[in-house]
Order: sequence, then structure tokens, then C-alpha cells
Amino acid sequence: MKRGMLRVLLGAAPGVGKTYEMLEEGRRLLGEGRDVVIAVVETHGRVATAAQAEGLPVLPRRTVSHRGVDLDELDLEGLLERRPQLALVDELAHTNAPGSRHLKRWQDVEEILDAGIDVITTVNVQHIESLGGVVEKITGIAQRETVPDAVVRGADQIEIVDLAPQSLRDRLAAGSVYPAERIDAALSNYFRLGNLTALRELALLWLADEVDSALESYRTEHGIDGAWQARERVVVALTGGSEGETLLRRGARIAARSSGGELLAVHVTSQDGLRAEAPGALAAQRLLVESLGGTYHQVVGGDVARALVAFARSVNATQVVVGVSRRGRLSAALTGPGIGATVIRESGDIDVHMVTHAAAGGRASLPRLSGAALSVRRRILGFVVALAGGPLLSWLLLALGAEDSITTDVLAYQLLVVIVALVGGLWPAVFAAVLSGITLDFLFIEPLYTVTISDPEHALALVLYVVIALLVSLVVDQAARRARAARRALAESELLATIAGSILRGESAVPALVSRTREAFALAGVRLLDAEGAVIATDGEPVRGDVDGAAAVRLPVTSGSGPTAILELHGRVLDASERRLLDVIVAQLASALERSTLTRTAREASALAETDQVRSALLSAVSHDLRRPLAAAVAALGGLRAADGHLSDEDRRELLATADESLTTLTTLVTDLLDVSRIEAGVLGVSVQPTDPAAVILGAVDELHLGPDDVELALDPDLPALAADPVLLQRVVVNVLANAHRFAPEGTRVRVTTSRLGSRAEIRVVDHGPGVEPDRRGEMFSPFQRHGDTDNTTGLGLGLALSKGFAEGMGGTLTPEGTPGGGLTMVIGLPAATAPTGAVSTGGLR
Repeated sequence: MKRGMLRVLLGAAPGVGKTYEMLEEGRRLLGEGRDVVIAVVETHGRVATAAQAEGLPVLPRRTVSHRGVDLDELDLEGLLERRPQLALVDELAHTNAPGSRHLKRWQDVEEILDAGIDVITTVNVQHIESLGGVVEKITGIAQRETVPDAVVRGADQIEIVDLAPQSLRDRLAAGSVYPAERIDAALSNYFRLGNLTALRELALLWLADEVDSALESYRTEHGIDGAWQARERVVVALTGGSEGETLLRRGARIAARSSGGELLAVHVTSQDGLRAEAPGALAAQRLLVESLGGTYHQVVGGDVARALVAFARSVNATQVVVGVSRRGRLSAALTGPGIGATVIRESGDIDVHMVTHAAAGGRASLPRLSGAALSVRRRILGFVVALAGGPLLSWLLLALGAEDSITTDVLAYQLLVVIVALVGGLWPAVFAAVLSGITLDFLFIEPLYTVTISDPEHALALVLYVVIALLVSLVVDQAARRARAARRALAESELLATIAGSILRGESAVPALVSRTREAFALAGVRLLDAEGAVIATDGEPVRGDVDGAAAVRLPVTSGSGPTAILELHGRVLDASERRLLDVIVAQLASALERSTLTRTAREASALAETDQVRSALLSAVSHDLRRPLAAAVAALGGLRAADGHLSDEDRRELLATADESLTTLTTLVTDLLDVSRIEAGVLGVSVQPTDPAAVILGAVDELHLGPDDVELALDPDLPALAADPVLLQRVVVNVLANAHRFAPEGTRVRVTTSRLGSRAEIRVVDHGPGVEPDRRGEMFSPFQRHGDTDNTTGLGLGLALSKGFAEGMGGTLTPEGTPGGGLTMVIGLPAATAPTGAVSTGGLR
């Protein structure tokens, strides 16, 4: 059966018009004769959205009863039986009610698609799983309902429903998004202009990356190697020299000319590459490229120019920036075209910028062989010098030499052999020595023009000449080999330094090692598997199943306790030197995995330490804070007993009142201690049921004996019942309201409001007291902490800790916010009874 088509409407925030757009498209397709049905749509009371749904066939929802609350959910079985051509499914990240076939609505959609039914759905950017942490930093609100990135990215079509942030705020202020009682809270919190601007940019960037990934996949599937200039990507080649800063700034200016341009800096290290002139140059340039908004990469390649072009093609670069060669004219003439010329020749449709700099063009000098190993090109050049230099030198000696100049002739040929050795190494020098020896015997040693020697001294001189030539060429060749080994070691150390720098700059160690391994060895794909075969980290193309092939490597990652993971690589054959470097990386991976294990163990130990700290504080509270009311009660009752009827009625009443007050305080403290112990142990029972928030708030006000001069109530009369435990919720409100009243300035009132935001409701307790600094708000919820007082008459400091535990136990939240104009606002967030309560814990919480 052909799988259905998935179309996702992506929005930056609630209220941008995703549901309206989905319904409008459904109406259009219905008019074209398609079988369209509304599987589930949430209008949230918006008149325009409800009007748009009129006339569209609606699939009845399935009613699920959970803890006495009736919840309406998508009827998956009914939809599959109905089998329309297109289903409209709102809120893809929605959590289904307990007892449903799937936990999440996106899983329902997957089954609908597998049945061959097309789906149009909606999702906000804050619900995309990988962006949850970013959104929480922007808005300060953690997202409980998320959808995996792969589900959204796997859609056949993704469209962004865009609305300018100020336009969205105008819609909100006009009452087109939320009812009037929720507008102020929404505008001052989630829907702040800065939040909306950041969320909009996040949505656009995420979609741009999705388009870029789709383009890359298309190019890979169709074998397209050429660069498609859909987005400017500027690759800057760094050698480690002083010109790097000039090249980076030029590349940044080129990238900035096009909107969305990307800057990538790459350093190629190998035995044939240019060496970094200063140890700290690359490190400084890496910091510079990051400050310019770019990324730094490092690859190892036998040929710098070709490795650079291969990297540029792998990232679909449109432009490459390289510096003018720092070699002198003689060096360029002897060693052939430089890296820049080769990059230009190999770049194809990638534009190449040759940038001049202060270090361009050096003095005329022989090539510095200690800086590079002898490549095939160098050896061929040595043979060419021997073949061309021998006849030229012979002609000069015959034209200018005297009859008794045999010593000069021998030294001249000796110089030629040394030059050939410097240029081409051992075998070209041996060839030059043999050729020049024959030439000396033939042209300059009696008898002439024959390969014979009449004088034994001449024969000895010729033998010594050849031996000296061989020794010189051997020394040069050994130096070249050692230079090659040194350059390889330098390349490996630079690669490891890059990996270490990536980890130090915040990248996770294991993914960073996997990613840099693929990049450094120019592999097609790398993945790390645990002992059970589950993927720990992966980078590049999916690793093929034939990991035992010639172009693949499978290495065990072993720690002190034995094999812990398997590293799989494919794409090309690695040579022996690369295998040695790979062994170093495998050892780093083993250390990283072991550190991860130790980190998890440390977290567990930290949790145990925190529990132990709470227990210590509990003992301290029992020994100190409980002693005061207990002593007062004992003293009062002892006074009554000792008086033996000799007390006046007034004294008797006073002692009884003291005992009663002390025992009540003692009961409250013991209850709080028991509750916090249950919360720490995760065994606090929660009974969720439809709860009237107004009744809870009024009950809390009565319990605290507060009047109209103390509290101002602004309650939403249309707010539905909450899915909460009424007893625990009242204790939360009492604790929060008591704190607010305690710290409110004299003559001011604490304001209590209720509002609804989507499927959740909020109770906000607002005071204008001294407030709490943002960096100290996390301490408010620690047990046995009393903020702003040092006496022992205000309890054990458990109120907010208990309140947070109770709220989270009911599937809600308790978060502090600053009050505009000064003060503190405590926000109690809970699911509405008409929304799913699957996240509510009924047996344990922490």
C-alpha cells in the first residue's frame, strides 16, 4: 500500500494562523472533489477558526474518561475505518489521554499515513524536540509536549505560516487569539516582542536547514557533484601563517554580501601541506572565525589542494578564498604550480578568490626540504634535472674547461648530483651519479670517448665520486623521510588539538570525536555502537551493512573493563599511518565513554548527597524547630496540672490557648515534614479530579483570614475546571498566598488572577514586595530555606518546596517571575480538565 503524503504547517507561536490555514486548504481541496475530513481541530474559542471549519465533514471524537474527567481524543480506529483521502489533524505534538493506542498524536499520524491516508497537520516550532532547550532559554518555559525532528523532517511538504511579531501581538490584544482575561498575562510573558522575534527567526532558520538538507539529499541521490549556488558558502583555506586573519576577514565580507551566507574555515594538514609558522596562529584564527559567525574545520589529506577542493565540494561551497603563494620565484619554478594554481584548476564551477597579503612572494631560494616529504612529483623533477643538467653541464665544461681540469670537472658533476639529491631524493641522485660517472669517463678521462680508464688513480677518483654521491643522496633521503614523519606527527597533533578544542568549547565529547573522525579522514560515514548494537553517535551517510568490505573499518572501543562499543567507518581505505591515528582517536573515545559513565555515577551520587543533606536538615529541624512548640505545649499543660484548680478562668484560658496554638503549630510542622519526606522518596499520593479553581482560591483566602483589604481577586468566570488534587492545590495556593502577603508592603494588596493558555490554566499570585533576584529564585524551592528572615517563628522553610512538589505531582508547574514595577509573581500552571492529563503522576514524584 502506498504511504500517505504528510504536509506540515509550521508556526513560530500560537495564533499565527496555522489551524486557519489548514482548514482553508481543506475547504479548497473539498471543493476540488477530494474526500476531506476533520479528524481533530482545536479552535480554542477563536470565532474565525470555528467559522472556517463549518461545512467540512467532521469525524466524531472518542471520549476517554480519566480520573473522573472526560477527555476528547482523535478517534483513530474510526478514521482508519472511514478511510478518507485527506485527514486534517491539528496539534501534532499533542499527548494522548492514558489508555489510547499511542502515547502521542504524531504516532497516530504515522499509522494514518501507513494506511495510505494523506494528512495535513500543524505544529509550533517550540514543540520540535531538538529546539526545546533553545526555546526554554528564550521564553523561560519548558515544553512538555514535543515531536521528534525526524517526524517533521520526514514530511513530504513543510510550510511555514508566518506572521510578523508585532502583528501577532496586535491580534492578541484585539482578542483574536485568547479571551480578554488572558491577554495581559500572555502579552507580558510568552508573547513579548523579543520572544516572538527570536521564535520567528528560529522557525525560519530551522526550515532553511531543512531545505538545505533536502537539497543535499537530492544531490547525493542523483550523483550531482557540482556546486548548486542556492546559498553562498565561502570556504577560507588556512595555512597557519600570518595571512590567515586577512583571508578570514575577506571571506567574512564575501559571505556577508548575501543574506544567509555561511563562512567555513578549513586547515589541511599532511606531509605535503604548509606548516603553521607559529604554534598559536591556528588557535587564534579559530577563535577569529567563530567570532565572525563561521565554523572551523580540519582535514588530513595527501594533497592539500585536492583535499581543499574535496572539502569545498562536500559542503556544497560556492566560493573558495586562498592566499597568494608565499614561495619565491625560484622555489615555484623548481617545485611546480602552487596550491592556489591547483585549486583554480580543480575547482570547476566553484569560484576561487586569490587574495594577496604581506607574506606573499619570498626571496629566491632553494626549496626547504625539511618542511615537506618527497612526493612523486618531486622525484620525477629530480630525474628531469639529472637528464637536463647532465648534458648542459657537459657542454659548459667542454666549452670552458682546460686539459688538466679533471678535478674541477669531477666537483662540477658532484655539485649536479647534490642538487639532484636535494630536489628528487635518493633514486634520482643515484641515476645522476651513474650517468655523470659514465659521462666523466667518456668525455674527460683518457682514453677519451670510451668507457675505459687507463690510470688507476682516475678509477679510484671515479669510485670515490660515486660513493660520495650515494652518501649525500642517502642523507638527503633520510632527512626527507624524517621530515615526513615529523609532518605527519604535526598533522595528527593538530587534529587531536582541534578535537580537544571542540570539546572544550562545549561540544559533547563523543559526538565531537565521531564527527571530527569522519571529517579528518574524509570518510563517507562514521557511527559508534554500544555493546548491544544501539547507535550512540553517528555522522555523515548511514554506514552500509557490509562493514567488513575493503573500504570499511570496524574497531572495538575498549576501556579498562573490556569492550564497551564498536566504531564503524566506511568510504575509503585507510593507510597504516592513518590507522595509527585512528587508534589514538579510539582511545579518546574509550576515555570519553568512561567519563560519561563516571558522570552519570557522579550525578547519582550527587542526588544521594542532596538526599542526605535534606535528611541532615530534617534532623536539625526536629531537634530545634519542633522543640519550641513542643516545649510551649508541655509548659502550658504542666502549668495547668500544677495549678490544681488555683488558676483564674482567664489564666486557664490563656494556658489552654497556648497549648492549643503550640500543638496546632506542631501538627503543621510534622505534616510538612512528612510531606517533604514523601516527596523526596517519590511516594506522595495524588488524586486528580476536576477542580474548581475559584473554590480553591476562596478557600485559601478564608483559611488565611484575609479580607478585601489584603487580597484583590480577578478570576476568569469562564475558566474550566482544572485537573488537580483539590486538597493539594489549596495547600499550594495557601503557601504561595501567605508568602506574598507576608512580603507585600503595608497598604498594598496581593492580586490573584486566573487565565487559560491553550490546554493549560494559570493561577497568578502577584505582590509588589522586595521580590527575589533572578539568580536566587532557584533557591526558593530548596527545603529548609527561609528567604529574607532569620527568625524561627516562620516555619521550617518548607512551604515553597512542598508547593513545587505538589504542583509537579499534579502534572503542573510552579514558577517565579518578576512583577512589573517590582515584586514577585508566582505562577501555578495546571492542565485544564478538558485537556489530557496523561502526564499527571498518581503514585510518585520527585
